[in-house]
Amino acid sequence: MILEARDVEVAIAGTPILEGADLTLEAGRLVAIVGPNGAGKSTFVRAAAGIQKMQSGSVQWLGTDVRKLRGRKLAQIRAYVPQRPRVPDGMTAREALRIGRSAQLGPLRRATKADHAAVDEALERAGVGHFAERRLTTLSGGELQRVQIAVGLAQGAPTLIADEPTSHLDLGATVIVARLLRRLADDGLAVLLVVHDLALAAAVADTVVVMSKGRSVATGPPDDVLRRERIAEVWEVDAALRRGERGETALSVDWIGERIRLP
Repeated sequence: MILEARDVEVAIAGTPILEGADLTLEAGRLVAIVGPNGAGKSTFVRAAAGIQKMQSGSVQWLGTDVRKLRGRKLAQIRAYVPQRPRVPDGMTAREALRIGRSAQLGPLRRATKADHAAVDEALERAGVGHFAERRLTTLSGGELQRVQIAVGLAQGAPTLIADEPTSHLDLGATVIVARLLRRLADDGLAVLLVVHDLALAAAVADTVVVMSKGRSVATGPPDDVLRRERIAEVWEVDAALRRGERGETALSVDWIGERIRLP
């Protein structure tokens, strides 16, 4: 087990955000966290990543309490791709990956041929090698998101956490990122994904964690937990997940039906 989070509780400025969230993550598996806006999804992964302080609960990375892991040691276990990464002016994609690779370097140690090779490999795995020398500010949203994933890969950590990597992307870019994350899990990486699109979660995830009002309310295979009744309960809409013969997924939504509750 790479990650085990149990009964995580978080309050920010005195306001409870998480009131009991759980998940487990193993190598070669992709876990998707889904839920309505304000359910606590991003706060949960930030707490799991050791970025957000917990009020109570337990987060264990490879059997070690996350509160005992700092700096380079934590970065060597998990790579975290934020929802809105900062894009420095003038920095190229390759330079961004070199910064990511610094998690593997000791104090005052210079990058070796092996480190440069790891950067090249991460660029190729993420499919961004052909614009390695381009500045980040010139990239499209989908290209930038793949570079951010490549930065995480350059860290050499066994786990990749991606917080809503497909938000604001068009359909084509979303599919490319989704296929990349699934392929990385198939290659043995542990992937933790926050996503709003239920059809996307069902398509790529081995396990889906449904969150509602700061709690994890269901965990399991996508077809088991994303049932019509639970979608109605959590999202308050009449919708059903459908899977085609080739594994393609879609969400059928009653957009104007009586079950939708208008604010």
